[in-house]
Amino acid sequence: MSLATLDVRSAPDQPATPLTSLQTIEHPNLPAASTTLFKAKAARNVTFQEIGEAIGRNEVAAAAIFYGQAKASPEDIKKLADLLFIPEQPLSEQLSGFPDRGRSVEMPPKEPLIYRLYEIVQNYGYAYKAVLNEKFGDGIMSAISFSTKVEKETDEDGNNWAVITLRGKWLPFSRF
Repeated sequence: MSLATLDVRSAPDQPATPLTSLQTIEHPNLPAASTTLFKAKAARNVTFQEIGEAIGRNEVAAAAIFYGQAKASPEDIKKLADLLFIPEQPLSEQLSGFPDRGRSVEMPPKEPLIYRLYEIVQNYGYAYKAVLNEKFGDGIMSAISFSTKVEKETDEDGNNWAVITLRGKWLPFSRF
């Protein structure tokens, strides 16, 4: 499965910024809203960061809505419709259900913590990929030139939170 990038955000005095688009043939199990949203995103020439800012969400969360991996609130739907020039009623109908996360990917891990980490990648992987491709171009994050850290945060209610930072060197794909 792959994404295509389109260099559509160029002006005469600035370099093109690649935007992530959807190759629907390679994602046959995504909801109808995905096609609607990606077509409108390309037509409006906006990044996930700009969409996230417009709807008041993180760019990864915004991208996850596009992939059907995050629930869009009624406010998200209205803001997306306004930003992307999509009629609100049909968009609302397409986004009003609950996400069917990870439907097209098998989940083999059995160990609970690893299963949860895999589940994070399953739910947000394409959103991360989309945002990374927009920021860095075509490539992958290294798991060899890589570091990670785990931190514990405790909120004001005494709830503990796991903070995992993944830091990998960006490796552009070679042209040959």
